[in-house]
Amino acid sequence: MISLEKVDWESVKAVIFDVDGTLYNQSRLRSKMLFDLLGYYALRPWRLQEMRILQKFRSEREKRPGQSIPDLQNAQYTWCTDYPFEKVKRVVDYWMFHHPNQYLASCVYPGAQSFFSALRQRGITIGIYSDYPAQDKLDAMNLAADIIVSSTDPHINHLKPAPQGLLYLTAELGISPAECLFIGDRPELDGVCAERAGMPCLIVDKQPFDQFTFYKQLENQLVATLTTPAHG
Repeated sequence: MISLEKVDWESVKAVIFDVDGTLYNQSRLRSKMLFDLLGYYALRPWRLQEMRILQKFRSEREKRPGQSIPDLQNAQYTWCTDYPFEKVKRVVDYWMFHHPNQYLASCVYPGAQSFFSALRQRGITIGIYSDYPAQDKLDAMNLAADIIVSSTDPHINHLKPAPQGLLYLTAELGISPAECLFIGDRPELDGVCAERAGMPCLIVDKQPFDQFTFYKQLENQLVATLTTPAHG
């Protein structure tokens, strides 16, 4: 992992982003989701089991860093062994992958959209590597990437910090890991994943949402690199 000041923009051909906690503030989203969950199940106490399914799904995933298993996309739902597969999938897909998206526009970190634009203006490829499917989240945040990979994609089937997702991205882009920058929020997952792939990594600063300047600082660095005359 490197510090923000150590980014060598002259050598960066692609910036790869994690999503959850990296492009948007998870605490801000979770507070909105908690309000919705409590409101929904307070009126449907006979379905409270579904909240336990969500907790179980998250905890089982957290227990399996680096997990590699065929058909990971479906296998993850079987880890909640106390509940039927179809019920787990229905509850998780709705409450984790569909319902939260309506709030993402108000949770995206300040400066993220502008930084994406600055990368495009410089011709730097934008990649996404998340443990979860990311396209719908990006659409909700009004962010676009050139290539998107999830740990549960059939050609990956590895959870972070296994490096397969990052290595697949670099192979698809035809560049070396050293020519990329991975931006994530969890040193124990994103940082280790990048290290195993041989890729420089930045960890998002832990700043209050209304004081968040991480992406603005990166954009300022990038712009300065563009406008600084070469010395010869």
